[in-house]
Amino acid sequence: MRTAPEQGAPVRSLARSHVVLPAYNEAESLPPLLSRLADVALAEQLTAWVVDDGSSDGTAQVVAAGVPGLDLRLVSHPVNLGLGQAVQSGLRAALAEATERDVVVVMDADDTHDPGLLRRLREEIEAGADVVICSRFVDGGDDATAPALRRLLSRGAAVLFRRLVRVDGVRDFTSGFRAYRADLLARAARHWGERLIEERGFACMVELLLKLRHCRPVVAEVPLVLRYDRKRGASKIRIARTVGQYLKLLARDRLAPAPHRAL
Repeated sequence: MRTAPEQGAPVRSLARSHVVLPAYNEAESLPPLLSRLADVALAEQLTAWVVDDGSSDGTAQVVAAGVPGLDLRLVSHPVNLGLGQAVQSGLRAALAEATERDVVVVMDADDTHDPGLLRRLREEIEAGADVVICSRFVDGGDDATAPALRRLLSRGAAVLFRRLVRVDGVRDFTSGFRAYRADLLARAARHWGERLIEERGFACMVELLLKLRHCRPVVAEVPLVLRYDRKRGASKIRIARTVGQYLKLLARDRLAPAPHRAL
C-alpha cells in the first residue's frame, strides 16, 4: 500500500528532467557540476546526458567514472563537430527515452549554470510553459561576472532578435540554459529531422528557438545569475565568428518559408 509522504518531505514529480550537457574539454569543470546535479537528483527525477564532442582532455573518462546517486549517460563524438551538433545529439538521445510529460534541459557543462534552477524549470513547464529560458535580462538575473565583450554580445543579440524576430516572452535569446517540454521538441524533431539544428556554433541556441516558434510555444523566463567566476579555462566563444553566425541565421530565417502546416 502506498503511504503518504512525511510532512515537509520533498515530493518527487512524476516528470523526469533530462539534462543535456554539451562538453568539449570540460574534464575540470564537470566534477563539481555533476556533484551539484547529484544533489538535485536526491529530490528530483533526473538523468544527465553528457555529450563529449571530441574532447582530448579526459572528459569521457570523467563521465565513465560515474557519480553516486546520479543517472549519468555518455554520448560521444569521435571528433569535434561543434556545439550545434553536440546539442542535437544530446536532444536526440534524451528524446529517445523521454515520455511526453518529461522535461528536456540544455545547460552549459562549464559549471557557470546553477543546477538548483532545475526544479523551478520543471515547475514552470508543469504550470503550462512549453519553453523556459534562464534569463540574464529579467529582474533577478545577472551576468556581471562575464567578460565585457561577451556581455556586449549577449545584449546586442537580444536587441537585434527582439526587433527583427517576434517570439513572445523572450528577452534572452542567447542563453544556453533552457528547458523544453519533451513533446514540443519531439514534434519539432519530426518536422525538421536532422535539420532541427544546422548551426555548428553558438548561434544554434537561437536557431532552435526560432524554429520552435512555429510550434507556437508558451515561453517563460526565470532569472539566471551567471557564475562565470566558476569557469575553468578559456572561453570557447569567438566573438566575431558568432556575430557573423547570428547575422547569417537572421538572413536564412527571413528567406526560409514557414512550415506549410501547423506543428
